[in-house]
Amino acid sequence: MTGGPPVSDAASLTSGDSNSASSIALPLDDDTLRELRSGDSVLLSGTVFTARDAAHARFAEAIAAGEPLPFDVDGATIYFVGPTPARPGHVIGSAGPTTASRCDAYSPMLVERGLRSMIGKGRRSAEVKESMRAHGCVYFGAIEGTAALLSRCITSAEVVAYEDLGAEAVRRLTIEDFPALVVNDLHGRDLYDDGPARWRRR
Repeated sequence: MTGGPPVSDAASLTSGDSNSASSIALPLDDDTLRELRSGDSVLLSGTVFTARDAAHARFAEAIAAGEPLPFDVDGATIYFVGPTPARPGHVIGSAGPTTASRCDAYSPMLVERGLRSMIGKGRRSAEVKESMRAHGCVYFGAIEGTAALLSRCITSAEVVAYEDLGAEAVRRLTIEDFPALVVNDLHGRDLYDDGPARWRRR
């Protein structure tokens, strides 16, 4: 993805990178999780669930009440996105990433319940990163500014919960060759810290 759009607000994160993208199947297995490294370019294929902060607030309410979540979070991937309505003949509208930190207050409770990966843009809090390291979860950065391209990587979309939230309803998406970068891996690395440092050393 050399020379491509930046991941979130740090254009220098990928400057000079020469690694080719690896095809990754979702849900992630243990071996793949351990092998992923911050800065890796990946093409994700499989099932993801959309959820932004409004849906996460409802997840928290359900957990507090001892009620089941609308999908099995164990092994799942959440994409922080609120897609626009689909045009006729299209599966989904524009589907660019939402700032992940909006869900930082809620992510640890899902990671503790088996969430394997998250997709969004921007940095994550120290608490979220510690939870990911402790419980086995990675964070992917979707490529900002390519919402139309990303929507073409979505082959099916179905609302599965909270339809009243409109764009923020929970959807089950099937994605194919969805481009992303590993931002936070299981080894404590953070692309927002390591990427600019690597660039400065060149």
